[in-house]
Amino acid sequence: MSKIISYITILFFGFHLQAQEVLSLEEALKLALENNFEIKIAKNNLKIDETNNNLANAGILPTLNANLINNNSQLNTKQTQADGSIRELNNAKNFNLSYGVGLDWTVFDGLSMFARKEQLATLEAQGKSELQATVLNRISDVYLTYYDLVQQQQIMASIDSAIVVSKQRVTTANNRFSIGKASKLELLNAQVDLNTDKSLLLSQKELYKNTKIRLNELLARELQIDFKVVDRITFEENLTYEDLKDLANKQNPQLQAQILNKKIAELNLKQIKGNRYPTVRLTSGYSFTRSEASLGFITQSSGQGFVYGVSASVPIFDGFLQNKREKTAQYEIENASLVINQQKNALESQLATFFQSYQTNLELIKIEAENVEIARQNLDITLAKFRIGTITTIEVRTAQQNFIEASVRYATAQYQTKISEINLKELAGTLSLD
Repeated sequence: MSKIISYITILFFGFHLQAQEVLSLEEALKLALENNFEIKIAKNNLKIDETNNNLANAGILPTLNANLINNNSQLNTKQTQADGSIRELNNAKNFNLSYGVGLDWTVFDGLSMFARKEQLATLEAQGKSELQATVLNRISDVYLTYYDLVQQQQIMASIDSAIVVSKQRVTTANNRFSIGKASKLELLNAQVDLNTDKSLLLSQKELYKNTKIRLNELLARELQIDFKVVDRITFEENLTYEDLKDLANKQNPQLQAQILNKKIAELNLKQIKGNRYPTVRLTSGYSFTRSEASLGFITQSSGQGFVYGVSASVPIFDGFLQNKREKTAQYEIENASLVINQQKNALESQLATFFQSYQTNLELIKIEAENVEIARQNLDITLAKFRIGTITTIEVRTAQQNFIEASVRYATAQYQTKISEINLKELAGTLSLD
């Protein structure tokens, strides 16, 4: 009987492999990296950070502007001269025009501009950590969903094998009933059990289809694309807690993002402290001027040439706002340090939990593999006895259900082990992207 079950399982998978595309895990990961919307958004956010990280945005470079001023007036003017004479003119026209280019350059602002430049570089590095975290999260989802499908295929194969047995029971019960060696009740019970197995398979197929839709969503492709996944779950058995903990502290993207966030807060304080120092600006340019007046000692004038100068300002008193800003910035740094410690604590807790689950499920795999083999042998013996009429249908159904349950537990133990492995690698930042 075990050969029959194995043969049916092979046929079950072989038929679907021919009818459907086999989607490998590597191909699924490749599609996710190329198409997933959240990954694309995170990549664009990083490009924004890269674009903002420049000398001009930090205020280090000078600015050059073209200027044009044109003022006109038309007034009724009355002037009293020094000798007492009066000059009057209605609708006196006045015209002033100036244009040119001007350069403005802040050469010193308490080193705040250099702190801003470093802050922009840190924001870019933080963007890279956030992109890595997004990629790992979405790739982890692909891993988990893919292996969930593998588990479900294994469960469907077990149910399908049970249906083969149930059909044999119906045939045997019908033959025994026909020759008067079994009651109608025995046949009806066998038919009910067969329908129960068919119903269970339909429910499992619905779950399987919905999970495939979820994977297609993660891959950002047509949701109704049909495919098949591999029929085996492989996992590592040599992960160690201390190695994972060391890697997580060094390269977990969420933790690294919080460390960079503290650095940003420290650079913000540095910028605020720069306001205590003088600000020195250089100005220069080349300008053209022209003016006309209908009434006055000078009716027309013009000029052109270089203009330049320097300005400096020193803050003296701002109502103690400077002290308050610095104090607020210090609190932000303190909060950033607390968040880092909180993140480390949560990270270690997650690692310990997943590693315990990983170790437990490794042991469960061994136990459940043995249980599957025992349940299979028990089912073979039970069916042989049933065919010669030495046991009841209830005993057959019990053996059949034990086989299904053992197979499901075995598949579940493999999947739970893989979940723990994937989560551990995601936290340690070592989850493979190909």
